[in-house]
Parts: sequence; C-alpha cells; structure tokens
Amino acid sequence: MENPHEAEQAVLLERIIKNVDKCNEAIMEMNHCIKEFLDSSADVHVAAQLFANYSRNVSYNLEAVQKMPKPL
Repeated sequence: MENPHEAEQAVLLERIIKNVDKCNEAIMEMNHCIKEFLDSSADVHVAAQLFANYSRNVSYNLEAVQKMPKPL
C-alpha cells in the first residue's frame, strides 16, 4: 500500500534538512566570531590579572610595614 502523504512528507523533510544545515552554518560562524573575540581580549584579561595581583601585593606590603592608610 502506497503512502498518500509521501510526497508532502518528502518536501517537508527536505525543508527541515535545509534549515538544519543553515542553522549549523550560522552556529559555526557564531563560534568562529566568539573565538576571535576571546582571542583578541586575552591581553586585556592578562593585564587585569596582573593589576589585581599588584594591588593585592601592595595591600599586603603596606599592612606588613604598618603604613596602610586608613580608609576615608
């Protein structure tokens, strides 16, 4: 027995496959853009870590020599 909806189902399946392919391409492009952004911001992240470490070291050393200024 032949399926009377076979042709319609084939068209719908083709459309679904086409849309999934487009979605996969868009996600791949988005991943590429996110990777570029993260790579370009790596230097800023390193600078922020260096400054945070420097601030902690300054606070520690000022407290160690008991010359930490009182908060305003």
